[in-house]
Amino acid sequence: MQEKTQFRHELKYMINYADREILKAKISNFMSLDENAGNGSYKIRSVYFDDYWSTAYVDKTMGIQHRKKYRIRFYDDSDKVIKLECKIKNVNYINKKSSSLSREETEMLMDNQNDFLLKRGDDLCNEFYYQCVSRVLRPKCIVDYEREPYVFEPGDVRITFDHDVRSTVLFKDVFNSELPSIYVLEPGKLILEVKFTSFLPQIIKEMLPIPSGDFQAFSKFTYCYERAASFNPLLKKNI
Repeated sequence: MQEKTQFRHELKYMINYADREILKAKISNFMSLDENAGNGSYKIRSVYFDDYWSTAYVDKTMGIQHRKKYRIRFYDDSDKVIKLECKIKNVNYINKKSSSLSREETEMLMDNQNDFLLKRGDDLCNEFYYQCVSRVLRPKCIVDYEREPYVFEPGDVRITFDHDVRSTVLFKDVFNSELPSIYVLEPGKLILEVKFTSFLPQIIKEMLPIPSGDFQAFSKFTYCYERAASFNPLLKKNI
């Protein structure tokens, strides 16, 4: 079943660990830890797809305002919840469409077997199948990181701290937690993301920007793609 999508605002900062502790102390008075973070955080693995010309990567690095990228995402190296997602950037807004996948379907997509998508009766699956066939979409990089998420109901606000961001360049056995990976951020740095739907409450506005934070259109995808390209000449030719 395809989930309902909604445009949201997204702000990203590169911060240090001291900033994280200061901000956590402030938001703990009115924000709650996401219920999905049973131990305070969870691991995310995203497999990004791109075409032969690295269109998703090039569009991002060129700052194209209307763009999209496709990925498979799951959590804590588990196959219980797997999503095929299309993340859409529309000027200053983001939108995400998603559909559930099984482990078998995920492994088929990793092996470039995608005919089953047409049998799903799902708009996103149909779209992804067309992109795979017409533009030769293939897995290009895997992004791993740990996420600590907090939520605030007014404004549908979500604040996340993403750390230990790593690029994984092997695509076999994608559920293997021991795949070799390379850290992509500077030592002592992590990513703060602030997402909201209707409005950003004043109490949160006053906390941003973080004093030593660097507000930027940071992309884990491009950082990890570039790091993966240093080991893969087929990717390197397009960056």
